[in-house]
Amino acid sequence: MPDPGPSPLQSSLPAAVASFGAHVLANALAVGVEPVVGAGPVEPPPPPSSAPPALPTGPPALTPVPVPDEGAAAAAAPQPSVALERILRGPSGLGTASLHWARSEEPAAAAAPGGPAPAAGNPIPGLYYHPVPEPDPVRVEELSRRIKAWALDEVSLYPEDWEDQFDGFSVGRYMVACHPDAPSIEHLMLATRLMVAENAVDDCYCEDHGGSPVGLGGRLLLAHTALDPVHTTQEYAPDWEASLLSDAPRRAYRSAMEYFLQAATPSQADRFRHDMARLHMGYLAEGAWAQTEYVPEVWEYLAMRQFNNFRPCPTITDSVGGYELPADLHAQPAMQRVIALAGNATTIVNDLYSYTKELASPGRHLNLPVVIAEREGRSEKDAYLKAVEVHNDLMRDFETAAAELALACPVPSVQRFLRGVAVWVDGNHYWHQTNTYRYSLPDFW
Repeated sequence: MPDPGPSPLQSSLPAAVASFGAHVLANALAVGVEPVVGAGPVEPPPPPSSAPPALPTGPPALTPVPVPDEGAAAAAAPQPSVALERILRGPSGLGTASLHWARSEEPAAAAAPGGPAPAAGNPIPGLYYHPVPEPDPVRVEELSRRIKAWALDEVSLYPEDWEDQFDGFSVGRYMVACHPDAPSIEHLMLATRLMVAENAVDDCYCEDHGGSPVGLGGRLLLAHTALDPVHTTQEYAPDWEASLLSDAPRRAYRSAMEYFLQAATPSQADRFRHDMARLHMGYLAEGAWAQTEYVPEVWEYLAMRQFNNFRPCPTITDSVGGYELPADLHAQPAMQRVIALAGNATTIVNDLYSYTKELASPGRHLNLPVVIAEREGRSEKDAYLKAVEVHNDLMRDFETAAAELALACPVPSVQRFLRGVAVWVDGNHYWHQTNTYRYSLPDFW
């Protein structure tokens, strides 16, 4: 067969993109999409009037730059965040200051590894991250009030003696930092209910509050039916429906999903269910290893963490933002890689900041530093510092993949979704860094 030539999308890329230079990337990403502003009832966005341009089935036809020796490459090569600058910055010019909801204008930070021991609340030395503006305190206060009322009055999520732990989680500050483009508090509540419900399942089924790997699969499957309903006979349906109220995690899942379905499109809801099934499969793998006292290889642990991770949170960034990334664009392999890398990087952030907390808890908790120490024969300090390097590699891979996708598919919803995922990544780090109620750093510096 004759060579059909490049696809229309590939042909539209400037020839200079083949060099993948930083200045070309910055110019190519000049499409700015203004975020939704204002408040109002949560309504599903209307379907697009026409099909968006299709992504190529393979990676963009980009010729990589030859890489010299590592030292010269590190000095000369721009950081991936430069390529994303226009996406993350949003609109510019007179009158647009109030529309900025993304990252701080400060450059990416990497605290000096050789510095003094950090005080609680400081970033991990050597960690690659982006600072974010302080979340809107008015929104934080109102969101915190509403989510606590939901947890107490609507789903009876926790007994009275857990109240300090709920408050210490600071979920309102977490979600405002991760979703600064949300048009209203109601949009923020969509993500916040789901986050709280996911943590209830983790705590009560897997971790601190009565969790156990024994029988975990059955509990997770029945809880998942609160997200993905059972279609059964009239005789047995009432028993299933009654089971959704039988414990706090299922009550939380059921209620949070009902609210989400009122705002999300069917494709957004199904996307979320799929990512929650991934999460539950990751819980099962970790539980199986705990039962058999197996310490996985580092690559096995990282594979598990791609499933047992934060992925369900950034994957709904469009629902919380009040728009939709069409299903065919979300499902593209390039987009799936971006979302997976974002989830992987943010989850290793959790491993690093929760390290001392988990060491102090009963039993043996698997996290990346523990697995590296065991499998690679490193000291606790060296293993922790190696885990920081793994995180930094994941972050840079995420940003590079996002920049390549933004070039290959300059569709407004894609640009905005990529920006939203990147801001979620930054907000997640901000929350871990500043939540001194839960986390403190090891004395390795």
